[in-house]
This record gives sequence, C-alpha cells and structure tokens, in this order.
Amino acid sequence: MKEKVYTSQFWLLCLSSLLFFASFNMIIPVLPSYLSELGAPELKGLIISLFTVTALISRPFSGKLSDKIGRIPVIFFGAFVCIICSFLYPWVSTVAGLLWLRLFHGFSTGFTPTGETAYLADIIPAEKRGEGMGILGTANSVGMAGGLAVGGWLEHLFGRDTVFYSSSGFALLSVLVLLGIRETLPSKQRLTYHHLKIRRSDMFDPRVLAPCVVMLLSAYSYGAVITLLPDYSADIGMQNKGMLLTVFTMASLAVRLIGGKASDRHGRKPVLRVSVLVIGLAMAVLAVAETKWQVMAGIVLYGFSHGTTSPTLLAWATDLSDPEHKGRGVSSLYIFMELGIGLGALISGFVYGDQSENFFTAFLICGILAATAMAYLFVVRRRPSVL
Repeated sequence: MKEKVYTSQFWLLCLSSLLFFASFNMIIPVLPSYLSELGAPELKGLIISLFTVTALISRPFSGKLSDKIGRIPVIFFGAFVCIICSFLYPWVSTVAGLLWLRLFHGFSTGFTPTGETAYLADIIPAEKRGEGMGILGTANSVGMAGGLAVGGWLEHLFGRDTVFYSSSGFALLSVLVLLGIRETLPSKQRLTYHHLKIRRSDMFDPRVLAPCVVMLLSAYSYGAVITLLPDYSADIGMQNKGMLLTVFTMASLAVRLIGGKASDRHGRKPVLRVSVLVIGLAMAVLAVAETKWQVMAGIVLYGFSHGTTSPTLLAWATDLSDPEHKGRGVSSLYIFMELGIGLGALISGFVYGDQSENFFTAFLICGILAATAMAYLFVVRRRPSVL
C-alpha cells in the first residue's frame, strides 16, 4: 500500500501557519498611520525593517535549536512572541516604545517559519518538496491575505486596538491547533546554555549560497512593497489601506501550488529565471503606473512572481542542505530573506520620504535588483543533485 504523503501532521502545520501569518500581517495596514499619529511619519520604513532585524539575528539560533531540541519548541516560541507583542501594542504611547516593540516582535518570524520549514522537510519526500512548500506557502498566503483584509476591516469598524487584540488571539490559536502533534527530530535534546552559543558554522550553510543570493535580491522588492503600499493605496484614492496588500497575497496564493510543482518537474533554476523576470516587470509597471488599474496590474504581476519564487527557493535550499542540519540550511535562506526585506523596507522608506513623486525611484531600484538576480541565475554553476 502506497504511503500517504500529506498526513494530518502536515495539514495541522499548514493551519497553524495560516493563523500565525494572519496574526502578524493584520496589524501591518494600521501601523503607518499609528506612527504618524505619534509624530514620526518619516520613520515608516522602520516598521518593517526593525521587525526583520531581530528576525535576521534570531535565524542562526532558531536553525540550531530546531536541529537540537526539536522543531515544535521553535515553532511555539515564535508564536508566543506574537501573542505577547500584539497584546502590548495598544499600550504603547511613544515612538520609541512602538519601535522597540516592533524590534522584539521580529523574533516571532525568526523562529516559527524556520521550525515549520524544517518540520515539513522531515515529513515530505524530496520529489514532492516543491509541491509541499507550495501548499504551505498557500496557507501562508491565505493567512496574509485574510489578515490584511481583516485588519483593515476591524480598524474601520471597531478601531485600532481591536486589530491588535485580534492579532494576539490568532497567534494563540496557531499554538492550540498544534497541541499533541508529534516531534519529527529523531534525537531530541534538552535545552541547555550550550545550545545558545552560536559558532560561525551555525550562522550560515555554504551549501545554500546560490538560493540565498537570489533570495536577497528578490526579497528587497517584498520589503519595499509592504512598506510603500499602505501609502500608495491612499495616494491613488483607496480607502482600505490593506486592499492592495490583499490583492498581492491573493495573486501569490493563486500560483503557489503551480510554481512548486513546476520546480519539482522542470528544475529550480529554470522556474526562478522566469519568476524573477516577472518581479522586474511588476516593479517597472508600479514605477510608471498612473491609474488604479495600472497599479492593480503591477500588484497582480508581483503576486504571481512572489508566489512562485518563494516556495521554489525554499525547496532549492532544502535540496542543498545537509540532511542532518536542515534547520541550519533553512535558517541560512531566511537570514538572507530577512536581510533583503529589511533593506528593501528601510531604503525604500527613506527614498520615498512621504513624497508621492518618489514612488518611481523606489520601485525602479527593486526592478534593477530583480534583473540582477535573473542574471545571476544564468551564470551560477550547476552543482550535482541540484534541480
């Protein structure tokens, strides 16, 4: 009898990830106006970049811990950070307080996705890995889209504080659905101080350099888009500041399964060459767009490209990782993702500078970096056993 590939463990993991992504994404549309009300609109780029700083710093720890003490504790720790931070946002009344909270909140995505990806790699065979990453990515996209839409809706009907408390509740639910799920790490260890000591070898797996470079160059666009779209929405006359972000995530959702399967069948690099090309085209459209429909077209294009690029890079990184250190390989990729997102958010925020005429330059930079990623994919050497 053929062994079942997608078990209840897998589907519970996807549901938990959906709730987790909804939790921290539903507050994104309300944070730029929150910071403006506190008197620091020029610091909007820090909303995303500070979040990614601690996510980036925590990746070596989450990768090592997931390989030593287990995937589940790492997943749970990130979710608990979300529960606490989201609950505290309504109590912040200063710019410094909000920025410090964003910094701490970043630990959540530094841990949970690392544990989830390593867990998935444990339970899904290599020949189905792209498809499995695509399904998990689909769950994440549903969470992102739902979170963004629900966040904007809750703010409109009940106010900002309700958004934050709802975010905390969603993070709690992401933990509850995984209670009782079995650990997949064969030789689980008890947490000790030694596990928190990070050596140079724990910080990066050189086996996954190629997908990391592509991730860095392509993730810059994501940081820019997430930072700029709330203000871009207001600039083109859209009342719900989360609508364009919702359109983006829905477009991403529509192609994740197709993109993941395509990379299993045709190879990681051929699929990535197409997807990063489309990222560049999408950024060019956003740079020159003058109407709502043109902006919408650019966002849909970017959603398609992002929905293909993300699961393919995750599958490629796990293909290349040391089987005994999957967490380290995954965390290496996520480090470059956070670095790209953080730089994209920070630089695009300062380039924009609350002046709508600067949207062109901010998106043009994204397009140039995407073109660089495509060029790199044509020159990077093929390694044995790499799709």
